[in-house]
Amino acid sequence: MSNENVYSGRIAALRVLMARDGISAVIIPQADPHLGEYLASHWQVRRWLSGFGGSAGDLVVTASAAALWTDSRYFIQAAQQLEGSGVELMKDGLPDTPSITAWLGNELLNGQTVGVDGLLFPDTQFCQLAAELAAKGLNVNGHYDVVDELWADRPALPDSKIFVHDEKYAGESARSKIAKIMDEARAAGADAVLVSALDEIAWTLNIRCDDVRHTPVATAFLYLRDKDSILFIEDSKLTDQTRVYLASQGVVCQPYGKMMDYIKSLPEAEKVMVDKNKTSWAINDILGNRAIDSGISTAARLKSVKNDTQIACLRRAMVRDGVAIVKAMMEIEHRMAENIHTTELDVVDIFHKYRAQGELYKDESFGTIAGYGPHGAIVHYEPTAESNATLRPEGLLLIDSGAQYVDGTTDITRTICLGQPTAHEKHDFTLVLKGHITLAQAVFPAGTRGAQLDVLARQFLWQHGLNYLHGTGHGVGFFLSVHEGPHSIRLNNVEAPLLPGSITSNEPGVYIENDHGIRCENLVLCRKERDSEFGDFLSFETLTLCPFDRKLVDTTLLSDSDLRWLNNYHAMVAERLLPALDTEEQRQWLIRQTAPITR
Repeated sequence: MSNENVYSGRIAALRVLMARDGISAVIIPQADPHLGEYLASHWQVRRWLSGFGGSAGDLVVTASAAALWTDSRYFIQAAQQLEGSGVELMKDGLPDTPSITAWLGNELLNGQTVGVDGLLFPDTQFCQLAAELAAKGLNVNGHYDVVDELWADRPALPDSKIFVHDEKYAGESARSKIAKIMDEARAAGADAVLVSALDEIAWTLNIRCDDVRHTPVATAFLYLRDKDSILFIEDSKLTDQTRVYLASQGVVCQPYGKMMDYIKSLPEAEKVMVDKNKTSWAINDILGNRAIDSGISTAARLKSVKNDTQIACLRRAMVRDGVAIVKAMMEIEHRMAENIHTTELDVVDIFHKYRAQGELYKDESFGTIAGYGPHGAIVHYEPTAESNATLRPEGLLLIDSGAQYVDGTTDITRTICLGQPTAHEKHDFTLVLKGHITLAQAVFPAGTRGAQLDVLARQFLWQHGLNYLHGTGHGVGFFLSVHEGPHSIRLNNVEAPLLPGSITSNEPGVYIENDHGIRCENLVLCRKERDSEFGDFLSFETLTLCPFDRKLVDTTLLSDSDLRWLNNYHAMVAERLLPALDTEEQRQWLIRQTAPITR
């Protein structure tokens, strides 16, 4: 079978099983039982069936049709990867795109059944799905899972060893975190807390692992209670050291596969706190009346607020990251000047090379996006051997990259011009930069949510009929997931305020298909600005240390305040990075890149 139709063949095999089982449609999300954004290979079912590799999107298969819903970050990528698969692309979020339930209502007949694996849907999402399908006369089977039968060589569950994240970086013991979570659980009338989210488990217990690409988490469930909390994890993932460590924090271990049986055996009187947006329907279905919905989980909220130790560590990590980026930018500039053959994958390797030289480096925080020219307009583009473009001394190169250091997680995007920029490129870049600067300077009252700030970054693009369809900012973990909730900065409202101590990205952009993409991203720390008779006011401190490309700045579009912020930022970058650079050549390069910009 050729590569072109291997995916259509897999979908055909799925349809055979569906017909056998009386299932008229199947919904296959990009999810695992822990409902995280990034998945181990074992759970990449949607990718295996459709060929689409984005981190978000749901595949729906009926007897005669197949469609995949994904958001604007992946419209271009999905169109390319779905070609020849027989799967129709549904551009989620656009006015003309039907919802999955609306589409199924038109495709299926009254009384037919939709099959889903209830372990892969948050309880809240599953209940809404079931209600919408019922309104269309359709049934839901929440226990439909034929993946093992279909995927003969499915990868095994990951078996990497866990390791302890030292308290000198974490800033707080696991025992202390468990006590805080349990204090809130008891106040809500719960006897225990079930944690499914892998990053929350890793944070709570101060453990890390490499079960998921670029995200140092371990495959496990965590059942917290006042005495002898239980970590459901495969024994092969433990060492003598980690067993002793967990025991010292009041945690015993049981096999990963025993979790469902354990919660089935709980007495009816035992009340278990869960975040129903982060706990699967199948688990909540077992818990029944024993479950108490926490809303935003305590662990997620506490995790998002970095303590003084973590903030100090992250500042040091930012210096090492900034040094690595300076060296990488210099090498790319040298290659262009000397006409050395360089591709997008070479850029990925260059950034990895210099970051890996840094102290406490563990991994990249996500697959590096190095999009040259039109590839920059593919929001989550990751170059492959097939797509790998050759750089030329012209046009724009968008580089979105980050690192996992033991003392912090970084995420930065810079757009650089490899030659002389066009007026169009400078215009678009400067509008994006103005939005970035305006958000960076925001002062806002405590309790403000990200949706209330989002317009600050978009307003200048909107004035020119431009926009971007992704969020403006996401939370960032501490040696954890590069995308962390519960807060964010985006158009749609998220009921989680920005809290002092939280880390968020500031990353407006603009994407012109078949031409160029631009994004300016720094990480910012939310901090208290002042108090007044109207309450506390907060602001952002920019943490990322890297100059913006001076060639792309059109000063006629910048206000005096914009230009002052940019020059002050560049002065800070120089002050913090110059002492850490290795050679006079590097220092002179940075001095040139951070020199004051005048009109």
